[in-house]
Amino acid sequence: MEIRGKLIIIGGAVDKGSFTETDLDKSAAQNLNFFEAGILKRVIDESVHREKSRIEVITTASKIPKEIGPEYVKAFNYLNATNVDVLHIDRREQAMEPAILDRLRAADVLMFTGGDQLRLTSILGGTPFHDIFLDKYRNEDFMYAGTSAGAAAASNNMIYQGSSSEALLKGEVKITSGLGLINDVIIDTHFVQRGRIGRLFQAVVGNPKTLGIGLGEDTGLLITNGKQMEAIGSGLVIIVDGREIKDTNLTQIELGQPISICNLITHVMSKYDTFNLETNKMHIKSSQYI
Repeated sequence: MEIRGKLIIIGGAVDKGSFTETDLDKSAAQNLNFFEAGILKRVIDESVHREKSRIEVITTASKIPKEIGPEYVKAFNYLNATNVDVLHIDRREQAMEPAILDRLRAADVLMFTGGDQLRLTSILGGTPFHDIFLDKYRNEDFMYAGTSAGAAAASNNMIYQGSSSEALLKGEVKITSGLGLINDVIIDTHFVQRGRIGRLFQAVVGNPKTLGIGLGEDTGLLITNGKQMEAIGSGLVIIVDGREIKDTNLTQIELGQPISICNLITHVMSKYDTFNLETNKMHIKSSQYI
């Protein structure tokens, strides 16, 4: 099925500018490089009406929604996007309220903040709010943008628990259903900074058809037509491809024992590199062989 909408998934710690500064106008110049080339600028540029797009910031995943929501509004405002508001949804009943659903129908972009991805799936999953934004993503010029928890929850399968240090011990990584905007991938965030590559290895070895995507902080992927991925932001995206795995001990060991994997393929993407989910082919924008 051809997807009409766009998906931007971000690894967390998006540089929104120094909005804790007391003299914001004078300090704003320090953030101009971000404003010109950063991820939130790309969110605006890729949205259907650009600076005039209707953006709703969804704080459901966060435990401090009243603090984090206005920070995003300020960041978008400094990028000349002023048609921005915050939707605080912290109960399932709210995700069924007509007034909130009307705001969703009018939105061009939903920006999901970080926090706990289980809050997203347990509060929004299976509600009219969830159904409507899935339909908009598939059939309209609509964008789902999510950072950290908002990114991890975007796929059909979602990592919700698992320490970095014990990630390659059988049973240490917990997976459940996500929000279902993209199939056959599993996403992990804060990837490089928190050493989470073992979590993704275990997720992929258990189902090698699933492509692992590890997003570094202030780094993301723009996914168009549900298949073409472009790296955006300042860091790295790690792709873990299990289709060529030749051997593993996964089914032979007890819970808590180390996992062995033979011939697991990884790719490293940086800004402007692309990866096609249909062909599983990567293109390096600044290849030394061109």
